[in-house]
Amino acid sequence: MLKLLAFDRFTILLILMVILASIIPVSGHAASIFEMVTNVAIAILFFLHGAKLSREAIVEGVMHWRLHVLVFAFTFVLFPILGLMAKPFLLPILGQELYWGFLFMCFLPSTVQSSIAFTSVAKGNVAAAVCSASFSNLIGMFITPVLVSFFIFGQSKHNYDPTTSIIQITLLLLVPFILGQVLRSWIFPYMKKVPGLVKAFDQGTILMVVYGAFSSAVVAGLWHQVNLLTLFYLVLACSILLTIIMLLGLFVPVWLGFNRADQITIFFCGSKKTLASGVPMAQILFSGQPLGMIVLPIMIFHQIQLMVCGVIANYWSKKHEPVVSKDKTALE
Repeated sequence: MLKLLAFDRFTILLILMVILASIIPVSGHAASIFEMVTNVAIAILFFLHGAKLSREAIVEGVMHWRLHVLVFAFTFVLFPILGLMAKPFLLPILGQELYWGFLFMCFLPSTVQSSIAFTSVAKGNVAAAVCSASFSNLIGMFITPVLVSFFIFGQSKHNYDPTTSIIQITLLLLVPFILGQVLRSWIFPYMKKVPGLVKAFDQGTILMVVYGAFSSAVVAGLWHQVNLLTLFYLVLACSILLTIIMLLGLFVPVWLGFNRADQITIFFCGSKKTLASGVPMAQILFSGQPLGMIVLPIMIFHQIQLMVCGVIANYWSKKHEPVVSKDKTALE
């Protein structure tokens, strides 16, 4: 339990990137070059994500449409509704930019790797998790910009065009992903030989984006705008949001009659938000805005969800008696 609750190495590196950006932020011409290098790394990252995804898993998982509809509802309906409902409470204590970041987090798709990993550990429907999480990321490239346009920039004075953002996201994320799928039979065998290198590149790309985002935020005076009390409120808000989502994710699938394996899949896929896709999207959608404050909520939520889901997945993997069910026989 203590090991699961401890910060993992990637989380420590994320914190170090924030500290490094606070001490030695990249700025000026160097920042422009760093951004171009980061965009290339992001494109390669999503190319590798496309090459990872098994077509057999897609075919097997896509048939389970009821499960995918429910995960979609959690990700792109329930999360945004809760984020919007929280506005009267969060806007006064967090400020506009941090609340934008909180709401943007609610608009993001689910994670891919961690959703699949936790579903597998807890003995859920892995094929459905692969398909649902991947579909969430693909459809999120189009839905997230529209939600941001309508609910964030639609109520501000910014002249924001979601079409341009969707095109940019498509070129940066979706096209490399599809190309990776097309070339999977050639690329994936090599990826299997160097899984450590692939994982390092995956995490390294996110670290680059976080460093760049926080560098620009520090230059713009981030730490003069966010104090410890505000950070506490943000952590508390993320924790409450995750608790509500997880409670609904625990009981709603049971009420709808899903079997145990599907309940586990819905719980893990429907309760997460992606950092890997979220930070690159934020770069495009919030160009010219205080990006560090925009991505801070998803960074905090990301760590909380990993720690909580790690404990729950480990607990379910070792249990043989159900935790909750209509007829007391469903979910372990």
